[in-house]
Amino acid sequence: AKQLPTPHSTMAVARLQARPAASASRASARRASRRAAPRAVIKEVAAAPYEDVAIITGASSGLGLGTTAAICKKDGWRVIAAVRSPEKMQLALAEKGIDPSRVKIVKCDLNDLADVRAFAADFKKSEECAKLRTLICNAAVYYPNATKPTFSKDGYEECVQVNHLAHVLLAEDLLPEIEKSKGLKRCVIVGSVTGNTNTVAGQVPPRADIGDLAGFKAGFKGGDAMGGAMIDGDRFIGPKAYKDAKLCNMLSVKEMHKRYHDSTGVSFTTMYPGCIADTPLFRNHTAFFKWFFPILQKNVTKGYISAEEAGERLASVATAPEYDQSGAYWVWKSGGDQLWANYNDDDRNTAYDQDRFKAAENTQLQSDMYDESLKLVGLEARVPATV
Repeated sequence: AKQLPTPHSTMAVARLQARPAASASRASARRASRRAAPRAVIKEVAAAPYEDVAIITGASSGLGLGTTAAICKKDGWRVIAAVRSPEKMQLALAEKGIDPSRVKIVKCDLNDLADVRAFAADFKKSEECAKLRTLICNAAVYYPNATKPTFSKDGYEECVQVNHLAHVLLAEDLLPEIEKSKGLKRCVIVGSVTGNTNTVAGQVPPRADIGDLAGFKAGFKGGDAMGGAMIDGDRFIGPKAYKDAKLCNMLSVKEMHKRYHDSTGVSFTTMYPGCIADTPLFRNHTAFFKWFFPILQKNVTKGYISAEEAGERLASVATAPEYDQSGAYWVWKSGGDQLWANYNDDDRNTAYDQDRFKAAENTQLQSDMYDESLKLVGLEARVPATV
């Protein structure tokens, strides 16, 4: 016979049923608390005297942290560290011995376009805004083993939003402030050799290929493992999502240069600093890969570079007068471009503009990609009218 519930069991079920609601209520309260929390640096430190300001996204580890350290060594510079976790950034400064008076830590979650807009709005009200010289769009995520997509708070595939779309929004929003600069005017978006199919690394499958932008044109939402979550609208492939986003980074620089350089005086550049094979960017890879990949890059491809040396390179591209050429894609021969022609070249100091960038030959695709990106981040009004 079916056992009837006892008063005790009925109360237990009621408690269990109440738990999700209570948990949801607490989670909602936590989210509200985070939204209400001030965006300022945790444990405010008096700023050292400065004349020039650089904003760096993804400043708390890898290339971003190396770049922060390098810029903080330059006289008169102050870094705005735009990071998802201010607490992590504060620990990173202490661990690397970076002077906290040279850095202002500000929360900016690129996985949430509303947070990017709020960061930009708050920055425009800050005292640092008048001295903004360079924006460094560096942050990236990479899911090499993913077989199905993960999505941002805006419903877009996470790699493409964090690596590309959020940076388009940030650059567009802050461009008028950079234009006002009384010093250098620069916007740097970090590229990758994996997005350039002219290179050895760029030929490793799956190759970067944004097709005819079918995914973007369809709204880039509601996709799954079988399609709709990739820029080309095809089935989802984790490493390709990263490569496609980096390709868009480099094409964006080319398009920004074409649209804005002459009228604003801002120099738009991209660069590949070399392969930081032990960077936290690879934290989602297999244990074997994380062990073997640095060995491969150091001893076979010669593409390896430390986060510190790579940071010096990016800091130079972002702040040094010799890198003021707009529309350039800066690379280095040793620990850098991974072209067969430069395999035996040991020059680690001289950067050059890598004009052998195959995807940039299709200027119509480049322009269409940028227009679709503007639409996805809510900047339809900036898309040029078609004749």
